[in-house]
Amino acid sequence: MNNTLVTVIGGGGFLGRYVAQALMARGARVRIAQRDPRAAWFLKSLGSLGQTQFVGADVTKPETVAHAVAGSDAVVNLVGILSGDFARVHVAGARVVAEAARAAGVETLVHVSAIGADPASPSAYGRTKGEGEAAVRAAFPQATILRPSIVFGREDQFLNRFAGMIASAPLVPVLRAQTRFQPVFVGDVADAVAAAIADPELAAGKTFELGGPDVLTMAALLRWIAQTIGRKPMFLELPDAIGGLIAAGGALPGAPITQDQWKMLQHDNVVGSAAVGFADLKIAPTPLAAVAPTWLVRYRRNGRFGARAAA
Repeated sequence: MNNTLVTVIGGGGFLGRYVAQALMARGARVRIAQRDPRAAWFLKSLGSLGQTQFVGADVTKPETVAHAVAGSDAVVNLVGILSGDFARVHVAGARVVAEAARAAGVETLVHVSAIGADPASPSAYGRTKGEGEAAVRAAFPQATILRPSIVFGREDQFLNRFAGMIASAPLVPVLRAQTRFQPVFVGDVADAVAAAIADPELAAGKTFELGGPDVLTMAALLRWIAQTIGRKPMFLELPDAIGGLIAAGGALPGAPITQDQWKMLQHDNVVGSAAVGFADLKIAPTPLAAVAPTWLVRYRRNGRFGARAAA
C-alpha cells in the first residue's frame, strides 16, 4: 500500500483514528475528510512527514465530498449517527460518497455499516443502514461493506458508559438482559478496513460481518464489567413493560435510551451463521479480556493502585 492515497470520510472519529493508524502503518497516504478537519489534527503526529492530509467535507454537501475524494486510490466511509436525521446521513450521505468515488475513478470503496442493517428493520437506525448499503451497491457495485457489531475501545461510548454507571451506582437497572452482543475491538475493525483495501480481489463486492470472539448477553456483559473494575452493585433486570416505558421518554434530555435504540435491543447483535467475516480477511479478533482491562482500570476505586492492592 506504499503511497496509495486513501481518503477516510469521518477519519477523526472513534473508529477513524484507528483506521488512519492501520493505513499509515502499511505505508498509505491518508487524507482525513470531515466537517471540521482541525478536530483531527492530532493524527499528524502518528504518521511520517507528508503522510497525512486534511480536508473539510460533509456528506450532506456533495461538492465537498467530490473535492475530498479527487485523486484518491481508495475511499473509506465511516460516517454514521446514533440520533438525528438517519436518512440524510445513512442513506443520502452514503449515496453521495459512493457516487463521488465512482465519478473520481476511485478503485476501492469501503463502506462501514452495522450488524442489523436491514431495509425492513423496525428501527430507523437499522433500516437506514440497510437502505444506505443498497444505495452504495447501486452506485459502486464493487464496494466492500463491513458490518461490525458493537465496537469497543479505549475511547468508546459503550464499555466506558456502562463502567461509569456501575462505578457510581449501587443499583444498576438492566434492560433487555438476554439480548446478545458480540463486541468487536476497534483495532480489529480498522485492520479489516486496511485488509479490504490492500487486497481488493479478496474483498471487492462482498459484505463482511465483524464480531469478536465473545458472545455475551447484556446481563453477562454488565457483570463482566463489574468484576473487571472490582465493583459489586446490585443488578436489577427490568421487564420489557418497564423498559418500554423508559424508552418512551427517550426524547427527553438525559434519557438513558431512545425509542429507536429500544427497538434495536429487541434483536441480538451477533454475526450471522452463514456470514463471511474476520476469518475470511485472515484476522484473528481480539477478546474483551485481552485489552479492555487496560483502560477500564480507571473505574476501580483507587485506579491502578486499587488493582495492585487486589493482586
